[in-house]
Order: sequence, then structure tokens, then C-alpha cells
Amino acid sequence: MLVSDFDFALPEELIAQEPPADRGESRMLLLDRTTGVWKDDVFAHLPERLRSGDVLVLNDSRVIRARLRGRNRKTGGEFEILLLEEVCVNDWWVMVRPGKRAPALTQIVFQDRHGKTTDLRATVIETNVEGHRRLQFTGTQNILNELERIGEIPLPPYIKRTDASADQFDAERYQTVYANTAGSVAAPTAGLHFTPQLLQDIRVRGVQVCHVTLHVGLGTFAPVKVENLAEHVMHEERYSVREETAHAVNAAKSEGRRVIAVGTTSVRVLESAADTTTGKLRPGCSRTKIFIHPPCRFKIVDSLLTNFHLPCSTLLMLVGAFAAPGETCGRELILSAYAEAIREGYRFFSYGDAMLIV
Repeated sequence: MLVSDFDFALPEELIAQEPPADRGESRMLLLDRTTGVWKDDVFAHLPERLRSGDVLVLNDSRVIRARLRGRNRKTGGEFEILLLEEVCVNDWWVMVRPGKRAPALTQIVFQDRHGKTTDLRATVIETNVEGHRRLQFTGTQNILNELERIGEIPLPPYIKRTDASADQFDAERYQTVYANTAGSVAAPTAGLHFTPQLLQDIRVRGVQVCHVTLHVGLGTFAPVKVENLAEHVMHEERYSVREETAHAVNAAKSEGRRVIAVGTTSVRVLESAADTTTGKLRPGCSRTKIFIHPPCRFKIVDSLLTNFHLPCSTLLMLVGAFAAPGETCGRELILSAYAEAIREGYRFFSYGDAMLIV
């Protein structure tokens, strides 16, 4: 299949710039992948769409303030830095803009969120084939401890902000209510709709709520730069599966109960950690570069709650694969559902509305 097979036209006004006033107020498109029928709903009705015995799997990774501002210590030129992955304490792979002005040994002086120069420094010690820089930070025992002071919430580029005061608002809303383990540079956005009360209502209905962790990085949001899907290679991302989650999922699968993934990141964890022989979910920590696209059969996930994704993105390709496991026609079904969502004025992308595929 080709990347262009997953393209579609989206009116700019449907790209959500703000979340709904309150969590849980989003719309939700229900899609039955067996019948191909979809219908409008609201996210607040999600508990009614679940069954006693279902296992709902959430990604509890916490977004860090991964966007930093700095200047070239020698020239004064400005840099924007996005933390990608920690190698060890104060040693990180990052994206630097403009990268061509940051060769090896470049020294960067960082600013706080108000533009004031700090005593934090970094030196470029390596550049990889993808153009990412490896930075060695100094002036702190751990740069992670400084992010509240100098870091910004790494909103995706399609969300526009002109007022710096919005940063604190996004710090709360671009984070799930159950976020726990810090490490993501983008939110697992399907989870942004949940409130503590909704989760409680779901549990009261006999649904078991479990957690996995996948720290969202380039593997989730990097653009596909090839035309043939078979040539695309995902970036690795770290994940972990708890013993209790593996036990709950495996029990559900053996008893014919549904496993419902919240978000594409949860899908990637569950399908990456599934034993290739037994199909059982394995607990533990690992890394994944799984690229799910049509045709693909799923070992663990029975239903998927997700947002509406960018054209030609790996996230849309995963959803297309899930819509028709083992076939390629899921692309047409998803794009038809997206066309309906556009006609009905659904809000797209990170702060947008939800879709439940059963």
C-alpha cells in the first residue's frame, strides 16, 4: 500500500485548537467494523457502550515539558530544542531547530519560560543519521528536575498559541487524569477525554481498568517519508506492561471477554508484548518499533477508542488496519467514516473528538 492511500482533505477549521470546556464533553463516533455502520454519540455515553467483564487498557505515560529554548553561547543565535529520549542522566537525544547551526561541540545556553537566561548549559556531542543531536547537559544534577522552570508543553505544530499564559492551561489539559510515569513528548490523546468520574462509572459497570506505559516519541508522530509503506521504519519507543495488566488481559482473552485499547499507543504496547507463539501478553519492559498498517491481524485488541488522526500518518494507518483485520479494505471504511465526521463537524486531532471502533 502507498502513503497516499491514506490522504484526505480536512477543512482547517475542524482542527481543534482547544479542548472542550470540560473533559468528557467530546463527541464520539461509533463504528461497527463488522457491519460498516457508524452513528453519532457523545463520549459521556462510553460507560454504556462497555460490558461487564471488559478490560479497558490505558497508557499512563505523563507528558514532560520537553520543548526548551536556548541560544548559541558563541553567536547568540536562537535554538528550539525538543527532548526525545534520555540516554542517561543529563544525556539526551533531541531535535534542534535550526539543526544546521548546531554542529558537534556547539554550546547552548538555556532560557527559562520567561526568556531569562539561566545557568543551564548543554554541549552537542553527537549527530545521528536522522539529524538529531545528542546533548550533554551541565549546571544541574538532572535536567528533568529543571523542566518545570525552563520547559514548555510540547504541543503539536497544528495547535497555535500566541499567548504564553496558555502554557499553564495546556499543562493541565494536554495530560490525562491518570498520567503517572513521566517520559512522553506528546500526549496519548485518546485518554484526554476521561474524567475520574467517568472512570469510576466504568468500574462500577464491572469493567476492569488496567494500565500500560508507552513513552510517546518520534515513533508515534514522525511523518512517513517514503511512498511505499513497506519501506517505512518506525523509531523505537520504550514501553512496560505490569504483571497485573498481563494477568487481566490474558484472563479476558481466555474467557472470550473483550480487551479495549484506549489509543493507538496502547494498541502498540499490547500487540508488541504479545507472545508470537501463544498470543499471551507478556509482562515486563522493552522497546518497540512496531508499524501496524493494513493488512494486519491483531492478537490482543478487540476494540479501539481513538481520536481522529492526521492524513497519511502512521496512526491513521493503524486505525485502518484495525477496521478490517487481515485485510486492506479497512482503509476505505475509515476514510468513509472520516468523511462523515467532516460532514458532521467533528473536531480533529489531539484536542478533538473520539471514535470507538467495535
